Amino acid sequence: MTEHRTPDAHFRTSLLEENDGPGANPTDNRTMGEIIAARFSRRGFLKGSLAVSAIAATVSPLALITADNARAAEGSAFAFDELEAGIDDKHHVAPGYDADVLLRWGDPLFADSPGFDPTKQSAEAQARQFGYNNDYVGYIPIDGSAEHGLLVVNHEYTNPHLMFPGLVTIVDGKAKQAPLSKEQVDVEMAAHGGTIVEIRKVSGKWQVVRDGKLNRRITSSNTEIALSGPVAGHDRVKTSADPTGTKVIGTINNCAGGVTPWGTYVMAEENIHGYFSGELPQGHKEAANYKRLGIPEDAYEWAAHYDRFDIGKEPNEPNRFGWIVEVDVQDPTSVPRKRTAMGRFKHEGAESIVAQDGHVVFYLGDDERFDYVYKFVTTGKFDPDNRAANMDLLDDGTLHVAKFADDGSVEWLPIVFGQGPLTAENGFASQADVLIETRRAADLLGATKMDRPEDIQPNAVNGKVYVMLTNNSKRKADQVDAANPRAENAFGHIIEIVEDGGDFTATKGRWEILLKCGDPAVADVGATFSTATTANGWFGMPDNCTVDSAGRLWVATDGQGPKATGRTDGLWAVDTEGTARATSKLFFRVPIGAEMCGPLFAPDDQTAFVAVQHPGDGGEDWEAFGRPSYYEDLSTRWPDFKPDMPVRPAVVAITRQGGGKIAV
Repeated sequence: MTEHRTPDAHFRTSLLEENDGPGANPTDNRTMGEIIAARFSRRGFLKGSLAVSAIAATVSPLALITADNARAAEGSAFAFDELEAGIDDKHHVAPGYDADVLLRWGDPLFADSPGFDPTKQSAEAQARQFGYNNDYVGYIPIDGSAEHGLLVVNHEYTNPHLMFPGLVTIVDGKAKQAPLSKEQVDVEMAAHGGTIVEIRKVSGKWQVVRDGKLNRRITSSNTEIALSGPVAGHDRVKTSADPTGTKVIGTINNCAGGVTPWGTYVMAEENIHGYFSGELPQGHKEAANYKRLGIPEDAYEWAAHYDRFDIGKEPNEPNRFGWIVEVDVQDPTSVPRKRTAMGRFKHEGAESIVAQDGHVVFYLGDDERFDYVYKFVTTGKFDPDNRAANMDLLDDGTLHVAKFADDGSVEWLPIVFGQGPLTAENGFASQADVLIETRRAADLLGATKMDRPEDIQPNAVNGKVYVMLTNNSKRKADQVDAANPRAENAFGHIIEIVEDGGDFTATKGRWEILLKCGDPAVADVGATFSTATTANGWFGMPDNCTVDSAGRLWVATDGQGPKATGRTDGLWAVDTEGTARATSKLFFRVPIGAEMCGPLFAPDDQTAFVAVQHPGDGGEDWEAFGRPSYYEDLSTRWPDFKPDMPVRPAVVAITRQGGGKIAV
């Protein structure tokens, strides 16, 4: 999910048309849309000139592609009564389930944490409280328990117009936001990062253990993080504050993430471009590198108070962000590590699986229009009996980028210095250079330009991999032929990959489209949900996802709302097997203005944790109803619904009434 500062309201918000970044890929590499078009045109969807001419008068050629994909759904893997889609100021869950707020922005995390007072916020207090805009949610069992463990949560970004009183005024019908004070910026920085907190299920309900010895906050302002792997100590990551190039203060824009097989927590740094301001010195060697990442965007005001976010003063600082960060949750004094071997880009997620031979494979999305799908394969092997032996596996391995072919094959291209075009002739002097400029390396390798790759989830039950592609409204019609249903792709799609031989380390595999998303009742959209999917069951903008222990796919969305789909974001159960394949059912929906993040199932499948991010936001989407939403005049006061409390992002725990597994 990307924050954006709108020119009129000066709010950081998520917008359907602009929430996927600047689209900075300059190459002529083929887009996924072009490949989909070529592949399916050869399958002959439009057979018979008479049929085509009869239908074409009322249905567009793009919509015709969907007809062949209609499927009747039988034998769904999900047993629950579907929730009704809609929009209001509350959250809703399917009948027979409870959805209890577990952790809200500002909730105390430690025995000595101050209570939340939105009118007297401070960085010191926020560093001891649950952070803002919870995104990734992970669970690490304590002593193998499904009812007692550590909840790990990313805090992606901040919405100051929802956080701070007195910041917004209305002038000539437009919302204007005042500059942030240093104290407010300090609160923002403390609200970023991550939370590690002990939780326990008591009498069927989850509780936070505030005196948990492993509880911890990681922030953008004061958490020391080591650079490790090939980039550590390189000249391009050295700054005046860190002449060694090995120590970074903080982590920013932590979107999705993952939990490793050895029980550490990984945080994915995504939209780092928004935090930097200023101008590089004329002719600076990082100019092209930063342009490829959209740096600087100047969405935050941190550079006004901290020189390290001004690229004119610290030109190497952006190279220290955009990495995967690994945290040892068993030691609250440990130094997290930015694992540079896994590449630098706008990371969305880092879900992993242990391959048949013991190597560990991580799937990684670069969340921007026309960017790429990656996977990382460790050089070393996972040792389930020796946790210490696994702790540096992420410093050594091979990063690959995906190239999808028309015939349904996919090739994983190694991103290795000295191989192919990744040489000194193209400006790379070492593997460190290749990793710092991962996007440019992937450009040169000819990777396939995708429609905002977000979460990518391997499935240990059926051996498949699911790729969430949120949308790409900027793809032009001349990039696809008539058979491509996704020019100006507003609603996204989901790709399913099967690696050769069922081996996740394989460098080749097969791909298939599981779903093209959007309203199937609108022919031009070209959605391919099964015919058993109800008017409540379809969705657009797939973002985060999870696979439960039974191998069932659950998809969360980002970008729905009054203008986009007429419904809020939520969590959908999606069948992937058998005759029910491509059937979707709505299980949970968020309040107005919110995005659905997480989701995560406890190991026993009796709890689904979901993260409700930026409730009450929506910017121009909410203005479709006649006004903006800000601290004093909110579209919802979820989850407290108290006049003295602002809207608060929160993690929700969903359980079945009376107990038992979800959706069985």
